[in-house]
Amino acid sequence: MKTKRLEEGEAEADEGDLKRQKVVGRQPSSPSPSPPQLAFDNALLPLASYADDDEEEEDERGGSSNGVAENNGGRLERDGIEQDEEDDEKGSSQGIRRRMVEVRKDCPYLDTVNRQVLDFDFEKFCSVSLSNLNVYACLVCGKYFQGRGQKSHAYTHSLEAGHHVYINLQTEKVYCLPDGYEINDPSLDDIRHVLNPRFSREQVEHLDRNRQWSRALDGSDYLPGMVGLNNIQETDFVNVTIQTLMRVTPLRNFFLIPENYKHSTDVLVHRFGELTRKIWHARNFKGQVSPHEFLQAVMKASGKRFRIGAQSDPVEFMSWLLDKLHKELRTSKKGSSIIHQCFQGELEVVKEIHGRAIAERKDNGDVQNNGGTEGNNVVSETSRMPFVMLGLDLPPPPLFKDVMEKNIIPQVPLFNILKKFDGESVTEVVRPRIARMRYRVTRLPQYLILHVRRFTKNNFFVEKNPTLVNFPVKNLELKDYIPLPTPKENEKLGSKYDLIANIVHDGKPGEGCYRVFVQRKSEELWYEMQDLHVSETLPQMVALSEAYMQIYEQQR
Repeated sequence: MKTKRLEEGEAEADEGDLKRQKVVGRQPSSPSPSPPQLAFDNALLPLASYADDDEEEEDERGGSSNGVAENNGGRLERDGIEQDEEDDEKGSSQGIRRRMVEVRKDCPYLDTVNRQVLDFDFEKFCSVSLSNLNVYACLVCGKYFQGRGQKSHAYTHSLEAGHHVYINLQTEKVYCLPDGYEINDPSLDDIRHVLNPRFSREQVEHLDRNRQWSRALDGSDYLPGMVGLNNIQETDFVNVTIQTLMRVTPLRNFFLIPENYKHSTDVLVHRFGELTRKIWHARNFKGQVSPHEFLQAVMKASGKRFRIGAQSDPVEFMSWLLDKLHKELRTSKKGSSIIHQCFQGELEVVKEIHGRAIAERKDNGDVQNNGGTEGNNVVSETSRMPFVMLGLDLPPPPLFKDVMEKNIIPQVPLFNILKKFDGESVTEVVRPRIARMRYRVTRLPQYLILHVRRFTKNNFFVEKNPTLVNFPVKNLELKDYIPLPTPKENEKLGSKYDLIANIVHDGKPGEGCYRVFVQRKSEELWYEMQDLHVSETLPQMVALSEAYMQIYEQQR
């Protein structure tokens, strides 16, 4: 009886060895005294640990070639190879363990996927461990979990909640848990496109000609590029800045193709690129976008100078953001970037220092005469300096009310305050020393950013100047109001500009809010945007607002 049981046991073992040999792609007839051991009973349905998942992503990122075997009409991929430490210590020849993953084209749980709850705008952190490594999204409830192994939070969630379909937020592969097989179904491609929007260069070139509306899952219609942005606790200053920069065509086109900035390792650059692609994506599940991940990157990069929950100035934020993006995108210390190609111009600055200020500077030994002249107790210095934004000064507001007991709201033409840059008008400055400055534009940028200085700060409060600026929406001809450099031979001087964005401040200083008027180029229509609110408006309404920052596009 004992001999019979031993014979049956040996027969079962031989049969098991043959099955294992068949799975790993060996010939059944080849002699194998010690076949490799698998980490699980069924090689078709592996359940990996965290280490396995991490190794899998490393292999995919490194572009390693995976072994492939066919079985039962499904494809078996060798996702990773790891050294079994215990076997290695014993000196066994079974030191390599292969983890096999079945790839299926169908899954019985695909009908449980709920696209209404999916939101990939928020940070990719596990909702349990708060880790951002190897994160999967449950396609049934929308929650994020780490890993998919037997000890992972996603595996536990699949058993407790009965939710079976998960997508890796980095590799975009979809898996069924707890079974562990990969799902290869084209019906999930729309989810991948929302997770990581893609644009071909041909699509980017035709973007400004597209007049087609898109439809969200809730049935609402939206225009790609004209979507609202969530206000996450007083972040309207960020929203208006983003919406403004989205109208700058070369900048937008640059960030729609990730290959253009793949050399940069800065998180802020890639977050700005992701946000740009989401705003212009025509297959979103909803008609608005949340800039949450971008805001987190801004908080970290700025040392919490700009943060969620604290109102800031869009002019300061625009200056900081453009400077930061330029530094991270340039390939050398003095190299150019898409930021300077769009916005950088050049000024000639003449600085005159008088009387006592000269004596103080001579005592300190810091008088520098850069191509200037000294006479009549005046030092004149001339220099060239690049600019990205021009600041315009408003005339002081009236101190009294009119007979109707209403505040007088003065108006000033844009051309009057542009005279600051005619090379003759004098601007008095007190810091760092009292001086007289004259400015002249020597090179115009493709996109001209103007900042109207409405706010003045002192030791006690911030005061806002309500003066309205009258400006043209189209055909702003600069050469009629400020002297411009003579163009070179066979070169046209582009001095005519069209407005493409106008940021407005409403309310009292420190308490108000920001909105922006932007132009849609495909139809030359104007839209008013304030956080999630997007509505079409007339061009005449754009000029009736308290303009704070504007972007003009040079006519070609």
